[in-house]
Formats: sequence, C-alpha cells, structure tokens
Amino acid sequence: MLHHIAIVGSGPSGLFCADALLRQRPDLKIDVFDRLPTPYGLIRFGVAPDHQGTKAVTRQFDRLFGSGSLRFIGNVGIGTELPLARLMETYDAVILALGAHADRSLGIPGEDLPGRYGSMAFVGWYNGHPDFRDIAPLLDRPAAAVIGQGNVAVDIARLLGKTAQELAASDLTAHAMAALGSTALTDIHMIGRRGPVEASFTTAELAELGRLENLRPVVAKADLPEALPAGLDPAEARVKEKNLALLHEFAARTDEKPVKLHFRFHSAPEAVLGTGRVEALKLKGSDAPLSTGTVISAIGYRTETQGDLPRANERGLLENDEGRIAPGLYVVGWAKRGPSGTIPTNRAEAKAVADRILADYNGDARPARAGSDAIDALLKQQGLAAIDWAGWKRIEAAETAAARQGAPREKLADWTGLRQAAAG
Repeated sequence: MLHHIAIVGSGPSGLFCADALLRQRPDLKIDVFDRLPTPYGLIRFGVAPDHQGTKAVTRQFDRLFGSGSLRFIGNVGIGTELPLARLMETYDAVILALGAHADRSLGIPGEDLPGRYGSMAFVGWYNGHPDFRDIAPLLDRPAAAVIGQGNVAVDIARLLGKTAQELAASDLTAHAMAALGSTALTDIHMIGRRGPVEASFTTAELAELGRLENLRPVVAKADLPEALPAGLDPAEARVKEKNLALLHEFAARTDEKPVKLHFRFHSAPEAVLGTGRVEALKLKGSDAPLSTGTVISAIGYRTETQGDLPRANERGLLENDEGRIAPGLYVVGWAKRGPSGTIPTNRAEAKAVADRILADYNGDARPARAGSDAIDALLKQQGLAAIDWAGWKRIEAAETAAARQGAPREKLADWTGLRQAAAG
C-alpha cells in the first residue's frame, strides 16, 4: 500500500512530483528532505537574482506545503547523516530529486589556478549558497572569460556587466553586490566551441544583453550566416531565427559603452595560463593567448552522490527505467535526465514519474510503512537537528527584514546564520 513517501531534494522537480502525486492521491503523506536549511533548490540558488519573475513559482509550492500533506525537513543530509537505507525502511517509496551540483571539468591544464571557477560555485556565490559564500572570486583584472554559450553563461555575463542600479531590485547578495560593484572589467569574452546557430541560449536571455546600460554586445559579422541551414525542426528554427536576427543587430552596433561583451564562436579553451593565478586563456587555433584574470566555465553539470546514495553513471545520471531505479526507489529531474530545460520543463517529467509510481503500487497489498509517524523519532535518535517549515519561515522573515530598499530579500548566506535564524 502506498501512503508514506519521502522526496530527497526540495527543488522544482521534487516539488512538481509531490504536486502531481497529491492531485491524484490527496491522502498521501509526503516528507521532503533537504541538506540545506532552505527549500527550493535550483529556484533559490540557480535562477539569476535579477529574474524575480521566474522565482514566482515558489508561491505554488508555498501553498503545497501549507496543505498539511507535505512536510519540509531541512538541514538533514540523506545518504550521509541519515542513510538512504533508513528512509527505504521507513517509507513506502523514496524519490531522489537530487539535481546536478557538480561542475563538469574542462579537462585542460591550469584549470585549478586561482581565478578559474565553475559556474556552480560562481552562481552559488552570488546567489547566497552557504557552500560558496566565501570563494571571493578574483575580479580585479580588465578582462574575464566565460566558457559556454548557454543561458547560465549569459546570466553570468549579464551580471558581470550590470550596474548597481540595474541590480537594485534583485536579490543579489550584499557580498556579491559589493564585489561586482568594484570590478575593473572592461571586456567580457563569451567563448563557445560551436557556431551562432548551434549556441544554446534562448532568445529572451540573449535580448537582455542588448538592453544593458553599461554593456555592449560585440559580434563579428563574419561569424554570422545570413540564413539558417535547411532541415531544422520548425519549432527549433523559429528560436534560432530570432537569435540570429539579434546577433546581426549586435554586429551592426557601433555605440560606445564602458564594458564590451565579445561573442567568440568556434573557439575552445586549450589551457588556462598563469603563475600563481589566472593570467590568460589559450584557445585552440589561436597563437596569441587571450589576456584575462578570471575564467568561469559554464559547460554543464553532473550528479555526484555520497554515502549510500546510488552512484551516477559516466554521463552524470542515476541509472533508471523511466524514473524507477529499484523497487521503491525513484529519480526525477536533472539526476534522471541531465541538466536541461527551464523550471517549467520539470513539470511534465515530474508528472510522468508520479504516474509511474502510482502505477507500480496499484493493487499492492503490503501494509503501509510508518513514514512520517516514525521519522521524527529516527531523526532524534540520530541526533539530527532538522529544520521544519516554521524554521524556514523564520529564515524567510529575517531575510525580508534585512533587504535593502527595493529588493525582495537579503539572503542569509552562511550555515551558522541560517541555523540561528531558523531557531528564532
């Protein structure tokens, strides 16, 4: 009998899955675990701080947690502090919504030099993730290189080029606001191994780059085809056509602004150069290294797990059959399919996994496990100081109260501060 479910990870994929389950089975009791004291995963720590509209989906999840069928259990690491095996013994089904939190390696010499950052760490730093609060990125040279030409790379380049006034209404953390406001940047290079047609940024994000107060996109007209190649999927072609038109507009611009964003297509990094820190980037096919004091790689993520959680395969995914890893154990989101799509992309996939779970348990006659009725005692027995929904709401209230004028919140970005705020 399916009655008690645990979801490991409180990001959009796990919560969309919880929503889909409860719509069909409102009698279910679902506990959502997270290693962090705060919910919402990718929405809180991945979505750019100047894209507040994208974060509005949390209102739907707030209502879900207020329904009485869904509980938040934060500040508990599943697989390490609390073994997955204990969850499997306590719940009828366990869903892993772990996301993908490890940067893919560039695999080139010099990538460990100070001044080279993966986008998970860099985005986590400016978004207030407590694991990355203190990385103190080096932004003291005139040029920075962002490797990758997807939306994450665009987010990073945009935030590097925005003024303090443009960021005032965002929830960019105070430490990142101070650092970005004092950079010496005059040139940002966005480097991609493919051409402008193959680049994976979306039109809305690309268009934003053309509207910044102090930044001008720079594109070489010679890099741009006049038309798209034949044979593209019609929906894909519409997006590519809009992107290409925007890039042609950028190539035609001659206005002067303090910061230039250079699109470098058909380029790939060969080595990060420097003595004691990043000083340059060697690109394949180029004799002269690109002078830069900062290199940020935004080339994708992979799932990595610890303790008794299943290990990812060579593609950085958890092996599964349409969401099922083993009897009673499921996976959803980036750990299932890889880091792709937008926040709403997770909704349909999460519903499909929810349907699979309900179908697997249809007609199952086994007695329900203790689930929520037993987990509090188990947490106490293990000496784990879980943070519940009320604790999160105290964190949220503290962040709202500390917000600068015009901003929605000032995120607490260190473990001690988060735990103290949760305790009240």
